[in-house]
Amino acid sequence: MISVSNVTMRYGAKVLFEDVSVAFIPGRRYGLTGPNGSGKTTFMKILTGELDAQKGNVVRPRKLGVLRQDQFAFDAYRVIDTVIMGNKPLWAALEERDRIYEKPELSDADGMRLGELEGVIGDEDGYTAESDAAVLLDGLDIPEALHERRMGEVQGGQKMRVLLAQALFGKPQALLLDEPTNYLDLDSVHWLQDFLQSYDGTLIAISHDRHFLNSVTTHTADIDYETIITYTGGYDEMVMAKTQIRSTLESQSAQREKKIAQLNDFIARFSAGTRSSQVTSRRKEVERLQTNDLARSNIARPYIRFDQVRPSGKHVLEFKHITKIYGGHKVIDAFSANLLRGEHICLMGRNGAGKTTLLKSLLANYPGLADKDFELDSGSVFWGHEAQIGYFPQDVGATLSSSKNDNGLTVCEWLHRWKPDAHVEDIRGILGQMLFSGEEGDKQTKALSGGEQARLAFCKLILTKPNILIFDEPTNHLDLEAINALNIALQRYEGTVLLVTHDHDLIDEVATRLWVFHEDGIEDFQGPYAEWKGKHN
Repeated sequence: MISVSNVTMRYGAKVLFEDVSVAFIPGRRYGLTGPNGSGKTTFMKILTGELDAQKGNVVRPRKLGVLRQDQFAFDAYRVIDTVIMGNKPLWAALEERDRIYEKPELSDADGMRLGELEGVIGDEDGYTAESDAAVLLDGLDIPEALHERRMGEVQGGQKMRVLLAQALFGKPQALLLDEPTNYLDLDSVHWLQDFLQSYDGTLIAISHDRHFLNSVTTHTADIDYETIITYTGGYDEMVMAKTQIRSTLESQSAQREKKIAQLNDFIARFSAGTRSSQVTSRRKEVERLQTNDLARSNIARPYIRFDQVRPSGKHVLEFKHITKIYGGHKVIDAFSANLLRGEHICLMGRNGAGKTTLLKSLLANYPGLADKDFELDSGSVFWGHEAQIGYFPQDVGATLSSSKNDNGLTVCEWLHRWKPDAHVEDIRGILGQMLFSGEEGDKQTKALSGGEQARLAFCKLILTKPNILIFDEPTNHLDLEAINALNIALQRYEGTVLLVTHDHDLIDEVATRLWVFHEDGIEDFQGPYAEWKGKHN
């Protein structure tokens, strides 16, 4: 069990949480939720011991599995060794044993110590460590050929999966996972869900993947109102319970405010009269009622609505025999398709399968969006009449500083460049929809966080009103509130959508058609995800 007693954390005047006491019980799987900036990662670091709370105590089990966020910390080590490091006592024993065996001669004390170390290694299942680690790596789609390679030779998405295997290794009594689904494709996410559902220790996970939280968690610890409140159930159940509780509190608050107004009216009318004792008692009653101010939620919900200046033609896009080769490997092999107005197509498949490559191929001849370093090897692409594209690339930050002149722009100035005839009030209104309130519109684009960059890119799409939207992993830096807003906006959008995502709910609820990337080619499935899944089960 992990228990927290009277923990407080604040930065300057901002209180993240104060005097929090909560217990995380074995056998339960907790989602740690709250908007960006609410303190989720800070609280997780307090639980792991990486960060000391300003006040309070934390009790944690001896064996703790933690997902490390520093992808470069293990670059000098083999992939298989990096996983085994997840069991600290075992790794320490293995390293010490190796150091002793490296000595030219062994003393009697060395022999005694080796015996002790062999006992530790046996108790920690060290003799099957490499095979156990390999099973985890295989489940997370890290091929055997990479197991002996150095971490520095492994790609970023694969590194994240290795670090996830490290956290899971050694049968920890508690697992602390900060954004475990980042950089995972849908198959790996599903594997992780199945694995965690059978985990019998204490699990605490931060995730912006609603489907993952609903599938895995049995309880939700929500950071809000400067405290942490635990709810039974997954994310959706927490939202319902929280909404009901909040409605009750707001109703009680409204009744209290009405009562205060009535008392103040009485005080104003009779303070100078003969009813001084009644006035005094009512003043005390006002003071008592006013001490129960309703705490404010730190949740902020963006409002996303994508419109079109004018619809495209019925036939939006036709492409034939698109082929793209990297290093002798055909990433896209003679793929052809036609798109009709209003179709919402999700591109699914393993990381590195070619989804981003296909999007770049389709944009290769589109003015202003073509990658100057990208060329098709063969094939043709024809965009239809009145096709106006809004593009959200995977590296959205690069689009905010595409030239040297962009670096000094404010958020408001950058957005205004995309529609110079727009009124400043309209620009400010769109920024407000996406939670850039007041002075945040005067913030320089180079100072924006990943989540802010993504929200500003959405502002551009809202302002310019294209009739085709192309998204490449738009949820990477969004919190759950923003992802849910994006989901609803895409469902309501009447234009055409091409969407690369590993978010299960987005695929399930937005897509009317799928392009599924397999090793032997791209499957063009004319239907929603539920039908595709039923066909392939």
